[in-house]
Amino acid sequence: MATSVLLILLFGIALGKSAIPNMELPDVEIRDMMEYHRLSRLRHLPEEFFSYYQKITITDLVIDERLITTQDLQCYAEFAQLTAGISLGSLWAYKMIDSWGSLPAGILMGHLKDLGHYDECVRIDQAIGSSYNILGKYCLAQLPIQQLLGTSGIVNLIGIQTAVCFPASCSASNMDTLLRRVVQQLLDVEVNSNLTLVKEGSCKTAVRESYDGLTIFTIVLLSIFGAAVAISTLYDFFLCKDQKELPAILKAFSARANSRALFHISTKSNPNVIECLHGIRCLSLIWVCYGHDYIVTFTSPNINYVDIYSWIKTPFMEFINEGVFAVDTFFFLSGLLVAVVSLRAMERAKGKLNVPLMYLHRYLRITPMLAVAIIVHLKLLPLMGDGPLFGKWNFDNYDNCKNNWFWTLLYVQNYATDSECLVQAWYLAIDMQLYILAPIFLFAVFRWGKKGAAAVLLLVLALAAFLIAYVAINEYSLVSLDLVSSQGVSHHTHNRASGWLVGFLFGYFLHTIRGRSLKLSRPAVWAGWIISLAFLFTVIFAMYPFGVGKSKPLSSVAEAFYISLSRIAWPLALSWVVFACTQGYGGLANSILASPLWQPLSKLSFSVYIWHLFIQNLNAGRTRVSTYFSDYDVMLRFWQDFGFSVLLAYLMYLLIEAPCGGLEAMLLPNRRSASKPTEPLPEEAPKDLETSEGLNTHKIARQISILSGQA
Repeated sequence: MATSVLLILLFGIALGKSAIPNMELPDVEIRDMMEYHRLSRLRHLPEEFFSYYQKITITDLVIDERLITTQDLQCYAEFAQLTAGISLGSLWAYKMIDSWGSLPAGILMGHLKDLGHYDECVRIDQAIGSSYNILGKYCLAQLPIQQLLGTSGIVNLIGIQTAVCFPASCSASNMDTLLRRVVQQLLDVEVNSNLTLVKEGSCKTAVRESYDGLTIFTIVLLSIFGAAVAISTLYDFFLCKDQKELPAILKAFSARANSRALFHISTKSNPNVIECLHGIRCLSLIWVCYGHDYIVTFTSPNINYVDIYSWIKTPFMEFINEGVFAVDTFFFLSGLLVAVVSLRAMERAKGKLNVPLMYLHRYLRITPMLAVAIIVHLKLLPLMGDGPLFGKWNFDNYDNCKNNWFWTLLYVQNYATDSECLVQAWYLAIDMQLYILAPIFLFAVFRWGKKGAAAVLLLVLALAAFLIAYVAINEYSLVSLDLVSSQGVSHHTHNRASGWLVGFLFGYFLHTIRGRSLKLSRPAVWAGWIISLAFLFTVIFAMYPFGVGKSKPLSSVAEAFYISLSRIAWPLALSWVVFACTQGYGGLANSILASPLWQPLSKLSFSVYIWHLFIQNLNAGRTRVSTYFSDYDVMLRFWQDFGFSVLLAYLMYLLIEAPCGGLEAMLLPNRRSASKPTEPLPEEAPKDLETSEGLNTHKIARQISILSGQA
C-alpha cells in the first residue's frame, strides 16, 4: 500500500511541476501530464458508456468469438430494454446510469474508489410486461490505470475502482466485455487481455440466497439458548424470593444472576489477589481493538491515501504497529496465572495434579464461545448487513472457515493450515498449546525448585536463539509490514512462547515470596521503574528510524535480534510493574491499574476479544461512501466499534459463556459439600482453593480461564 501511495504522490509532484511556466520539462513529466489528461476522459464514464451502446448488438456482449449462451441472449434483451428506457426517459433506466461511479476526484491525493450509489442500483426492480422483472446488478470495476502510469500490474496495488450498474442477467464477463471496449476507445489504449475489469466476486444484487441447514441450525441454537435465558431470568425475578434457593440449572442461565456476578465489584483488599492485572488486561484489550480499527481504516475507501504515507512516518504509527505486544501481554498474564494458581493448589494437594481433568475443564471452558463465534461469523454475519464492500472486505475469508473450522476447534490451526478461520483465534491456539505443556513446567518447578526454574529459563533463551536464526536465515521482516512473514513469525507457538514462559517464571517467583513484603530502597524502586519504562518504550519505538517510508536501512540480522529480544524485554518490564504494584511501590500506576472499575470489563475481555472483529467487519462492510483518514476519525470509529463490541460481548456472555460455564461446573462437579458455594467470585478464587485433587484441577482451569480473560 505504501508503495502505491508513493507512486501516486510522485505522479502528483510531476504533474505539479509541469504546471510551472517557463520551465523546460523532462520528457517523463510531459508524458505524465498527457496521460493524466487522457485519464480525465473517464470523468463521464456512464454517459460515454451508454452513448456508445445506443444500438447494442449481441456480438458486443461476447469476446474471442465464443459461442453465444442463453444468458448472453437474456442479457442482450434486458440491455436493449435499458437503452430503450433511456431514450424514452424512464426513471428506472436513468437510475441505472445515475448509480454509476466515475473516475474518483482527487486521485493525486489517493482517492482510489468511487462507490457510486449502491442502493439506487440494487433497488431497481422494473416489471417488463407480465413475464419478468429487470433487476439492478452493482459491481466494482477496475480501471486500467497501469497503462497510464506506464507500470505493468500497478492496478493490483493502487486498485482504482469505480461502480457500474447493469441488468442482473448480465454476467461479469458480459460487463467486462462491454466496459473494455468503451475504456479502450476513451483512453486510446489496448487493455491487457489478462486484466479483468469486472469480476463476479465484486458484484451484488438484491437477491439473497435462501437459508441453508447450518444457518437454520445456528438460528435455532441461539434461539434455544435465548429462550432458556429468558425463562430462567423470569423465574429468578418473579418466582424466586431467595437467591440461595434458585436451582443450579436456572442459576446457570439466569441473566440476573450472571449479571450480578459480572458487575460485582470488590473493593476489599485481598493479599491473594493481584488487582492490577485487571487494568493491564483491559488496557491491552483496548490496544488490540484500537489497532484493528486502523487496519479497517487503511482498507476503507479513503479519499486521502497520500496522508497515510505521511502518517506511517510518524512516531504514533509505531504505537499502533507495535500493538502486537498487547497480545504478548496476554501471554504474560496467562503464564503468570498458571504458575500462581496451580502451584498454590499443588502445594496444598501435596504435589498432585489431575492433568486430563484439567485439560478437559480448560477445553470446555473456552470452546463453546469459540464454536458459536465461528458459525455466527460464517452464517449470520453475511445476513446482518449489506453494502458495496460487505462480504468483500473482511478480516476473514469465509472459505477459510468452510474448509478449516475444525482445526480452530482443535486449537492447532496455527500449524495445520495457512488459511486460518476466525483470525483472532490464533492467540487461543498458542495459549491452549502452552497450557497443555504447562504441567511439565509445573512439576519441574514444584519438585526441583530453582533448578526447574533454571531449566525453564534455558528454554526461554533457546527459543530466543532459534527465533533469531529463523528470522535472519529466512530474511523475514515485520518492519516492512510483510503479512506472510508476520504469520510465520507470530502465529507459531515456538516463536511466541517467550512472553508466556517469562510470565510463568515470574508467577513462580511470586509463589516463592507469597506472604512476604520485600523492602526496597528508594533508588532501587526508581531504578526498577526507569528500567521497566525504558524497556517498554524501546520495544515500541526502537524501529521508528526504520521500516516503510524511512530511508535508514535495517539488516535482517538486526531485525531478528529485535523481534526475539523484544518478546523477552516486554514481559520482563511487565513483571516489574506487577511486582511494584503488589509490593506497594506502584504509586499512580497501581491506582490506575488496580481500580475496581476495570473488573467488569476484565471479566468480559474474552468475549470482547472474540466478538470485536464481528462488529468491525459489520461496520466496515456497510460503508457506502468514501471516508477520510485521520487519527481523530479513527478514534471516532474505534469508540463506536468498541462500544458495540462490549454490548455484543455482554449479550453473548449472558447467552453462551456464562450458561456454558455453569453447565460445565455441573457436569464436572468439584468435590465440595452442598452447603458451600459452587462458584467463588474470580477475584476471591485463589483464596478458596481446597486440597482435593479433583477440586484443584477444576478450579485451576476455571480460575485461570476467568482471571486470564482468554483474550
